Amino acid sequence: MRGMSSVSIRPAAPADVPVITRIYAHSVRTSTATFELEPPDEAEMARRMQALFDGGYPYIAAEIGGAMAGYAYAGSYRPRPAYRFSVEDSIYVDPDSQRRGVGRVLLEHLIAECERRGFRQMIAVIGDSAQTPSIELHRALGFRMIGNIENVGYKFDRWLDSVLMQRPLGPGATTKPEP
Repeated sequence: MRGMSSVSIRPAAPADVPVITRIYAHSVRTSTATFELEPPDEAEMARRMQALFDGGYPYIAAEIGGAMAGYAYAGSYRPRPAYRFSVEDSIYVDPDSQRRGVGRVLLEHLIAECERRGFRQMIAVIGDSAQTPSIELHRALGFRMIGNIENVGYKFDRWLDSVLMQRPLGPGATTKPEP
């Protein structure tokens, strides 16, 4: 098994949409990492990617041996203007690449890129309080638990919580942000 050193990170591109769509569809169908019930098609995933690019948000891809192993992006936490310095992270790893450090490398790079772009807070909205690997990954990279919204989603014939975690980026809330 390859370690984290074999994971390379690059900006995601529209050409990645077919693989991104496949990875995300697997998460929709098999996990509570997303509360979507039906996998979006490539056109919708391309639209979502372009919206993030247009908004100035980072979208990155991880590769192992030249093959995409996962992807991550940050997007608006909420749409109101006062939230403009806060982002929500999303990370999806190909099922064949899980438990190989891909998620950690993606999140580390995503945090650094968000800091470089001047964002000040990162919020993780983790689907299902049973998502221990995701919760522990975020905790290991400086996120703290800020809340649990109980029984807010319904998928796979059961009620699901949303776990909220938060991490300051750069100076966080200690200084006024640049306009």
